Amino acid sequence: MSDARSTRMVLIGATGLVGMSLIGEARDFPHIRLSALSRREAPLPDGARMEMIIAEPSNWPGAIADMKPDVLACALGTTWKQAGKDEQAFRAVDYGLVLQCAKAAAHAGTRQMVTVSSVGADPHAKAFYLRVKGEVEEALKKLDFERVDILRPGLLRGHRDGERRSGERFAILASPVTDLLLHGQYRRFRSVKATDVARAMLALSGQKAEGRFVHDNDAIWRAPVMARAKRGIVPAAASFAD
Repeated sequence: MSDARSTRMVLIGATGLVGMSLIGEARDFPHIRLSALSRREAPLPDGARMEMIIAEPSNWPGAIADMKPDVLACALGTTWKQAGKDEQAFRAVDYGLVLQCAKAAAHAGTRQMVTVSSVGADPHAKAFYLRVKGEVEEALKKLDFERVDILRPGLLRGHRDGERRSGERFAILASPVTDLLLHGQYRRFRSVKATDVARAMLALSGQKAEGRFVHDNDAIWRAPVMARAKRGIVPAAASFAD
């Protein structure tokens, strides 16, 4: 696959913070032909170039198989509160549904999967959330994709329709200060804009190199600039940590 050719992407998790950001940012990536699967209607950003397919999540794997995308983009995830503070319900979405959709895509010949995970994801983590994220990462790496890109952002910044937890709101408010204190190996815990994560997902889509790639905050910030350079586009001055 050439980096310059048209790339058909199917997005799951379209109505969340990163998913909606990706829909909006896709305007700047004309080589991406975007479709999204959602269980409900959602207002689209101005100028969005895409199709939104409404279907129950149980039907998403079949829809993905029918569409045969080049890239499956996953910004899907629930929260502990949305899952009713139930481990089984949380795992059903963040592990079960993600893996079902990924398997359907791989079996349909999809070349690449790009997915959002979390900083600290580890299948052996004590924290349930990070353990599930690590487990699904390991499962995705074993599927028959030529390329898998796993993005591990720090604290996500951006407008959410639903209410944030008080601790999360405080962390975002404090992030301009706390980010300055995180250096070296701890840079990966800095906050990052959801739009930056979305742009990285779009920029990584269609990359030719095969393998399994994990991207922390620094790699997320670099990805769009590097992709533009490959296409011969001179990027405007960029601020990677603003």
